[in-house]
Amino acid sequence: MDFKTATDELLANLSHRELARELGVSVPSVRQARLASSATAHRAPPEGWEPVVARIAKKEASRLSRLAARLQKA
Repeated sequence: MDFKTATDELLANLSHRELARELGVSVPSVRQARLASSATAHRAPPEGWEPVVARIAKKEASRLSRLAARLQKA
């Protein structure tokens, strides 16, 4: 595995659009919920967001663990 491939994998992230789809809400809802609570446009996060974000985090952790294992073998 080369540097670009490894770092592309490392730096891959979840977009607001992908998170919104997983949560079943709009992209603006995700963006507003991520604003500082003092911001005028801030909104509460979507109901039941914790298990969804946990599932995504586990998936990402697994992906990064596989990347680390491939790099350690090199």
